[in-house]
Amino acid sequence: MQTVLIIEDDPKIAEHLQSFIEKYGYKATIVEHFDHIMDEFHQQKPDLVLLDINLPSFDGYYWCRQIRKESICPVIFISARVGEMDQVMALENGGDDFITKPFHPEIVMAKIRSQLRRAYGEYAAQAQERILEVEGLKLFPERLELSFRDQTVQLSKKEADIIDSLLERYPRVAGREDLLEKLWDEQVYVDENTLNVNITRVRKKIEAVGITGAVETVRGVGYRLNVTW
Repeated sequence: MQTVLIIEDDPKIAEHLQSFIEKYGYKATIVEHFDHIMDEFHQQKPDLVLLDINLPSFDGYYWCRQIRKESICPVIFISARVGEMDQVMALENGGDDFITKPFHPEIVMAKIRSQLRRAYGEYAAQAQERILEVEGLKLFPERLELSFRDQTVQLSKKEADIIDSLLERYPRVAGREDLLEKLWDEQVYVDENTLNVNITRVRKKIEAVGITGAVETVRGVGYRLNVTW
């Protein structure tokens, strides 16, 4: 039975979600101690997380980043915030989808089923782990890890997606529009600087495994991986 972890500080909303999710044959667990969310995550090992933004102590963006350090399970944000930047922040911090309150339970269930199919079902990748390698630089997309020789770093989902595209296109150029489409799928408006920020983060991660100057800017076109030495 697949498990959904509900991280919502309004008890009525959390219980309503739990009741509806369990009605459809899933296990649903509500987090009660918001200072120990990761402890609950480790204990439950959920297949999907429903995550509010406004939470005690730390917000949902923070907790999504913590989840992404060790898991690529689907995370759906549920929030009363309706601004475009709130949705951008949710996706930028590792979320897979965004639902605004008030919500219709059937919409929530449709999105849960869709994300579970993508992650584990008919749309999921093959069970064999995918590894991309160029000149000894290895990306493990499912682990969100990048390694070179004896150095390994953890990646965010967006960083892994960018490196994935650069490796797949190597030695060709990965176009800016292609990267934006792959990363955000045109779900929300994305400022042009957002990709620049993520490319800067990718460069730092590649430098952390011992390679400098690996991401070349091709002016007016996009970016190319340069790993020849």
